[in-house]
Amino acid sequence: MPINWFPGHMNSTRQAIKDRVKAGLDVVIELLDARLPGSSSNPLLAALTTGRPSLKVLNKQDLADPAQTEAWLAHYNAQPHTRAIPLDAGDKAPARALIKACRELAPLRGDMHKPLRVLICGIPNVGKSTLINTLVGKKAAKTGDEPGITKLEQKFVLENGFYLFDTPGMLWPRIAIEQSGYHLAASGAIGRNAFDEAEVALELIATLKRRYPERLQERYGLTELGEDDAVLEAIGVKRGAKIRGGAVQMHKAAEAVLMDFRGGLLGRITLETPEEMAAWRQAAADADARKAEKAAADKAAEKEKRSGRRNASSGDA
Repeated sequence: MPINWFPGHMNSTRQAIKDRVKAGLDVVIELLDARLPGSSSNPLLAALTTGRPSLKVLNKQDLADPAQTEAWLAHYNAQPHTRAIPLDAGDKAPARALIKACRELAPLRGDMHKPLRVLICGIPNVGKSTLINTLVGKKAAKTGDEPGITKLEQKFVLENGFYLFDTPGMLWPRIAIEQSGYHLAASGAIGRNAFDEAEVALELIATLKRRYPERLQERYGLTELGEDDAVLEAIGVKRGAKIRGGAVQMHKAAEAVLMDFRGGLLGRITLETPEEMAAWRQAAADADARKAEKAAADKAAEKEKRSGRRNASSGDA
Protein backbone atom coordinates (compact mmCIF):
# COMPACT_ATOMS: atom_id res chain seq x y z
CA MET A 1 0.00 0.00 0.00
CA PRO A 2 1.55 3.35 -0.99
CA ILE A 3 1.97 5.63 2.03
CA ASN A 4 2.61 9.35 1.65
CA TRP A 5 2.63 10.81 5.14
CA PHE A 6 5.76 12.67 6.19
CA PRO A 7 4.67 15.94 7.86
CA GLY A 8 7.08 18.87 7.94
CA HIS A 9 7.96 18.38 11.60
CA MET A 10 9.41 14.95 10.73
CA ASN A 11 12.07 16.65 8.61
CA SER A 12 12.85 18.77 11.67
CA THR A 13 13.07 15.61 13.77
CA ARG A 14 15.54 14.08 11.35
CA GLN A 15 17.75 17.17 11.62
CA ALA A 16 17.38 17.21 15.42
CA ILE A 17 18.63 13.62 15.60
CA LYS A 18 21.62 14.49 13.40
CA ASP A 19 22.44 17.42 15.68
CA ARG A 20 22.07 15.28 18.81
CA VAL A 21 24.46 12.66 17.39
CA LYS A 22 27.01 15.36 16.61
CA ALA A 23 26.68 16.87 20.09
CA GLY A 24 27.32 13.51 21.74
CA LEU A 25 25.12 10.48 22.19
CA ASP A 26 25.77 7.26 24.11
CA VAL A 27 22.65 5.10 23.70
CA VAL A 28 19.64 5.12 21.42
CA ILE A 29 16.35 3.81 22.77
CA GLU A 30 13.97 2.83 19.99
CA LEU A 31 10.45 2.26 21.20
CA LEU A 32 8.75 -0.40 19.07
CA ASP A 33 5.17 -1.59 18.92
CA ALA A 34 5.28 -5.18 20.23
CA ARG A 35 2.43 -6.10 17.86
CA LEU A 36 4.57 -5.14 14.83
CA PRO A 37 8.19 -5.03 16.03
CA GLY A 38 9.77 -5.19 12.57
CA SER A 39 7.45 -2.76 10.81
CA SER A 40 7.75 -0.21 13.63
CA SER A 41 11.58 -0.22 13.52
CA ASN A 42 12.70 2.88 11.65
CA PRO A 43 15.45 2.26 9.04
CA LEU A 44 16.08 6.00 8.85
CA LEU A 45 16.86 6.08 12.57
CA ALA A 46 19.35 3.24 12.17
CA ALA A 47 21.13 5.19 9.42
CA LEU A 48 21.22 8.39 11.50
CA THR A 49 22.61 6.71 14.63
CA THR A 50 25.06 4.18 13.14
CA GLY A 51 27.59 2.92 15.68
CA ARG A 52 25.60 3.84 18.80
CA PRO A 53 24.47 1.09 21.19
CA SER A 54 20.77 0.43 20.81
CA LEU A 55 18.06 -0.54 23.26
CA LYS A 56 14.97 -1.93 21.54
CA VAL A 57 11.92 -1.60 23.75
CA LEU A 58 8.92 -3.68 22.72
CA ASN A 59 6.20 -1.45 24.08
CA LYS A 60 2.53 -2.42 24.47
CA GLN A 61 3.61 -5.97 25.28
CA ASP A 62 0.32 -6.47 27.07
CA LEU A 63 -1.42 -6.23 23.67
CA ALA A 64 0.96 -8.60 21.85
CA ASP A 65 1.18 -12.38 21.56
CA PRO A 66 3.60 -13.44 24.37
CA ALA A 67 5.19 -16.22 22.33
CA GLN A 68 5.89 -13.87 19.43
CA THR A 69 7.26 -11.24 21.79
CA GLU A 70 9.81 -13.77 23.03
CA ALA A 71 10.79 -14.57 19.43
CA TRP A 72 11.31 -10.89 18.65
CA LEU A 73 13.33 -10.31 21.83
CA ALA A 74 15.62 -13.18 20.85
CA HIS A 75 15.93 -11.72 17.35
CA TYR A 76 17.04 -8.30 18.55
CA ASN A 77 19.20 -9.56 21.42
CA ALA A 78 21.20 -11.59 18.91
CA GLN A 79 22.28 -8.39 17.15
CA PRO A 80 25.60 -6.72 18.09
CA HIS A 81 25.58 -3.76 20.51
CA THR A 82 21.84 -4.24 20.98
CA ARG A 83 19.59 -5.16 23.87
CA ALA A 84 15.87 -5.71 23.81
CA ILE A 85 13.32 -5.68 26.61
CA PRO A 86 9.51 -5.86 26.70
CA LEU A 87 7.51 -3.10 28.35
CA ASP A 88 4.10 -1.82 29.15
CA ALA A 89 4.53 1.96 29.30
CA GLY A 90 1.98 2.29 32.08
CA ASP A 91 3.86 -0.07 34.43
CA LYS A 92 6.32 1.89 36.56
CA ALA A 93 8.62 -0.93 37.71
CA PRO A 94 9.54 -2.23 34.22
CA ALA A 95 9.91 1.34 33.01
CA ARG A 96 12.82 1.82 35.39
CA ALA A 97 14.50 -1.15 33.71
CA LEU A 98 15.33 1.21 30.85
CA ILE A 99 17.83 3.09 32.98
CA LYS A 100 19.54 -0.13 34.05
CA ALA A 101 19.72 -1.42 30.46
CA CYS A 102 21.15 1.86 29.17
CA ARG A 103 23.84 1.90 31.87
CA GLU A 104 24.84 -1.63 30.89
CA LEU A 105 25.13 -0.59 27.23
CA ALA A 106 27.38 2.37 28.13
CA PRO A 107 29.15 1.32 31.36
CA LEU A 108 31.84 4.03 31.18
CA ARG A 109 29.35 6.88 31.39
CA GLY A 110 26.73 7.92 33.89
CA ASP A 111 28.17 10.28 36.49
CA MET A 112 28.06 14.07 36.80
CA HIS A 113 31.38 14.43 34.94
CA LYS A 114 30.43 12.05 32.13
CA PRO A 115 26.64 11.98 32.01
CA LEU A 116 24.90 9.23 30.09
CA ARG A 117 23.24 10.87 27.07
CA VAL A 118 20.30 8.84 25.81
CA LEU A 119 18.03 9.57 22.85
CA ILE A 120 14.55 8.03 22.83
CA CYS A 121 12.83 7.65 19.47
CA GLY A 122 9.88 5.85 18.00
CA ILE A 123 7.19 5.96 15.37
CA PRO A 124 4.15 8.16 16.04
CA ASN A 125 1.60 6.91 18.55
CA VAL A 126 3.83 4.14 19.92
CA GLY A 127 3.40 5.33 23.52
CA LYS A 128 6.63 7.28 23.95
CA SER A 129 5.12 10.28 25.74
CA THR A 130 3.21 8.01 28.14
CA LEU A 131 6.43 6.15 28.92
CA ILE A 132 8.37 9.37 29.56
CA ASN A 133 5.66 10.59 31.93
CA THR A 134 5.96 7.29 33.79
CA LEU A 135 9.75 7.63 33.99
CA VAL A 136 9.72 11.26 35.07
CA GLY A 137 6.88 10.74 37.52
CA LYS A 138 4.73 13.60 36.30
CA LYS A 139 2.92 14.74 33.18
CA ALA A 140 5.99 16.09 31.40
CA ALA A 141 5.14 15.09 27.83
CA LYS A 142 1.88 15.53 25.96
CA THR A 143 -0.04 12.35 25.13
CA GLY A 144 -2.85 11.50 22.77
CA ASP A 145 -4.28 8.86 20.46
CA GLU A 146 -3.31 10.73 17.29
CA PRO A 147 0.18 10.59 15.73
CA GLY A 148 2.32 13.71 15.84
CA ILE A 149 1.51 15.06 19.32
CA THR A 150 5.13 15.82 20.29
CA LYS A 151 6.60 18.46 17.95
CA LEU A 152 9.82 19.63 19.66
CA GLU A 153 12.85 17.98 21.28
CA GLN A 154 12.66 17.80 25.07
CA LYS A 155 15.32 17.01 27.68
CA PHE A 156 14.73 15.19 30.98
CA VAL A 157 17.08 14.36 33.85
CA LEU A 158 15.95 10.96 35.09
CA GLU A 159 18.78 10.44 37.59
CA ASN A 160 22.08 12.10 38.43
CA GLY A 161 24.21 11.72 35.33
CA PHE A 162 21.37 10.40 33.15
CA TYR A 163 19.99 12.71 30.46
CA LEU A 164 17.11 11.61 28.26
CA PHE A 165 16.41 13.48 25.02
CA ASP A 166 12.96 13.03 23.52
CA THR A 167 12.13 13.70 19.87
CA PRO A 168 8.81 13.77 18.01
CA GLY A 169 7.61 10.49 16.54
CA MET A 170 9.12 9.94 13.12
CA LEU A 171 8.30 7.70 10.19
CA TRP A 172 10.45 7.49 7.08
CA PRO A 173 9.65 9.13 3.73
CA ARG A 174 9.13 5.91 1.78
CA ILE A 175 7.72 2.71 3.25
CA ALA A 176 9.04 0.15 0.76
CA ILE A 177 7.56 -2.94 2.43
CA GLU A 178 3.88 -3.16 1.53
CA GLN A 179 2.96 -5.28 4.56
CA SER A 180 4.62 -2.77 6.88
CA GLY A 181 2.49 0.01 5.43
CA TYR A 182 -0.67 -1.93 6.29
CA HIS A 183 0.55 -2.83 9.77
CA LEU A 184 1.61 0.74 10.60
CA ALA A 185 -1.74 2.08 9.40
CA ALA A 186 -3.64 -0.54 11.42
CA SER A 187 -1.71 0.39 14.57
CA GLY A 188 -2.50 4.10 14.26
CA ALA A 189 1.05 5.23 13.48
CA ILE A 190 -0.01 6.94 10.25
CA GLY A 191 -2.44 9.84 9.95
CA ARG A 192 -5.90 8.64 8.98
CA ASN A 193 -6.04 10.86 5.88
CA ALA A 194 -3.08 9.00 4.33
CA PHE A 195 -4.79 5.63 3.75
CA ASP A 196 -8.08 3.94 2.99
CA GLU A 197 -9.47 2.45 6.21
CA ALA A 198 -11.47 -0.26 4.46
CA GLU A 199 -8.38 -1.44 2.57
CA VAL A 200 -6.33 -1.58 5.78
CA ALA A 201 -9.13 -3.34 7.67
CA LEU A 202 -9.39 -5.99 4.95
CA GLU A 203 -5.64 -6.67 5.17
CA LEU A 204 -5.91 -6.87 8.96
CA ILE A 205 -8.79 -9.34 8.65
CA ALA A 206 -6.73 -11.48 6.25
CA THR A 207 -3.88 -11.61 8.78
CA LEU A 208 -6.22 -12.40 11.67
CA LYS A 209 -7.92 -15.17 9.69
CA ARG A 210 -4.52 -16.74 9.13
CA ARG A 211 -3.11 -16.27 12.65
CA TYR A 212 -5.98 -15.82 15.10
CA PRO A 213 -9.27 -16.86 13.43
CA GLU A 214 -10.91 -17.63 16.74
CA ARG A 215 -10.43 -14.01 17.88
CA LEU A 216 -12.51 -12.71 14.98
CA GLN A 217 -15.24 -15.26 15.62
CA GLU A 218 -15.36 -14.58 19.35
CA ARG A 219 -15.29 -10.79 19.09
CA TYR A 220 -17.95 -10.46 16.41
CA GLY A 221 -20.02 -13.59 16.96
CA LEU A 222 -19.21 -15.08 13.56
CA THR A 223 -19.90 -18.76 12.98
CA GLU A 224 -17.71 -18.94 9.88
CA LEU A 225 -15.05 -16.90 8.13
CA GLY A 226 -15.52 -16.51 4.39
CA GLU A 227 -13.85 -14.05 2.02
CA ASP A 228 -12.29 -11.01 3.64
CA ASP A 229 -14.87 -8.55 2.32
CA ALA A 230 -17.68 -10.88 3.43
CA VAL A 231 -16.20 -10.96 6.93
CA LEU A 232 -15.99 -7.15 7.02
CA GLU A 233 -19.57 -6.90 5.82
CA ALA A 234 -20.71 -9.38 8.48
CA ILE A 235 -18.94 -7.29 11.13
CA GLY A 236 -20.75 -4.23 9.82
CA VAL A 237 -24.08 -6.04 10.18
CA LYS A 238 -23.22 -7.09 13.75
CA ARG A 239 -22.29 -3.49 14.60
CA GLY A 240 -25.37 -1.98 12.97
CA ALA A 241 -23.35 -0.10 10.37
CA LYS A 242 -26.15 0.03 7.82
CA ILE A 243 -27.63 2.71 5.64
CA ARG A 244 -31.17 3.04 4.28
CA GLY A 245 -31.99 0.00 2.18
CA GLY A 246 -29.92 -2.37 4.31
CA ALA A 247 -26.53 -1.85 2.67
CA VAL A 248 -23.55 -2.04 5.01
CA GLN A 249 -21.35 1.02 5.53
CA MET A 250 -18.01 -0.68 4.94
CA HIS A 251 -16.14 2.39 6.15
CA LYS A 252 -17.90 2.21 9.52
CA ALA A 253 -17.26 -1.52 9.75
CA ALA A 254 -13.58 -0.92 8.99
CA GLU A 255 -13.37 1.73 11.71
CA ALA A 256 -14.80 -0.76 14.20
CA VAL A 257 -12.20 -3.41 13.33
CA LEU A 258 -9.28 -0.99 13.49
CA MET A 259 -10.40 0.54 16.80
CA ASP A 260 -10.88 -2.91 18.32
CA PHE A 261 -7.37 -3.91 17.26
CA ARG A 262 -5.78 -0.72 18.57
CA GLY A 263 -7.61 -1.03 21.86
CA GLY A 264 -6.66 -4.67 22.40
CA LEU A 265 -10.27 -5.84 22.21
CA LEU A 266 -9.34 -8.62 19.78
CA GLY A 267 -6.93 -10.15 22.29
CA ARG A 268 -3.14 -10.34 22.35
CA ILE A 269 -2.07 -10.23 18.72
CA THR A 270 1.23 -9.92 16.85
CA LEU A 271 1.00 -9.30 13.12
CA GLU A 272 4.44 -10.47 11.99
CA THR A 273 7.34 -12.78 12.79
CA PRO A 274 11.09 -12.09 12.39
CA GLU A 275 11.23 -14.61 9.55
CA GLU A 276 8.36 -12.96 7.69
CA MET A 277 9.90 -9.53 8.13
CA ALA A 278 13.22 -10.72 6.73
CA ALA A 279 11.46 -12.19 3.68
CA TRP A 280 9.42 -9.02 3.09
CA ARG A 281 12.53 -6.85 3.42
CA GLN A 282 14.40 -8.99 0.90
CA ALA A 283 11.48 -8.93 -1.52
CA ALA A 284 11.32 -5.12 -1.28
CA ALA A 285 15.08 -4.85 -1.85
CA ASP A 286 14.83 -7.15 -4.89
CA ALA A 287 11.96 -5.08 -6.30
CA ASP A 288 13.95 -1.87 -5.83
CA ALA A 289 16.95 -3.47 -7.55
CA ARG A 290 14.78 -4.49 -10.52
CA LYS A 291 13.37 -0.95 -10.77
CA ALA A 292 16.87 0.52 -10.66
CA GLU A 293 18.08 -1.87 -13.37
CA LYS A 294 15.10 -1.02 -15.58
CA ALA A 295 15.62 2.70 -15.05
CA ALA A 296 19.29 2.35 -15.97
CA ALA A 297 18.45 0.32 -19.05
CA ASP A 298 15.79 2.82 -20.14
CA LYS A 299 18.23 5.68 -19.65
CA ALA A 300 20.91 3.90 -21.69
CA ALA A 301 18.40 3.11 -24.45
CA GLU A 302 17.24 6.71 -24.59
CA LYS A 303 20.85 7.92 -24.71
CA GLU A 304 21.60 5.53 -27.58
CA LYS A 305 18.46 6.65 -29.37
CA ARG A 306 19.42 10.33 -29.07
CA SER A 307 22.91 9.52 -30.29
CA GLY A 308 21.45 7.72 -33.32
CA ARG A 309 19.28 10.72 -34.18
CA ARG A 310 22.27 13.06 -33.96
CA ASN A 311 24.35 10.76 -36.20
CA ALA A 312 21.52 10.55 -38.73
CA SER A 313 21.17 14.33 -38.72
CA SER A 314 24.93 14.75 -39.30
CA GLY A 315 24.82 12.27 -42.20
CA ASP A 316 22.00 14.18 -43.88
CA ALA A 317 24.02 17.37 -43.61
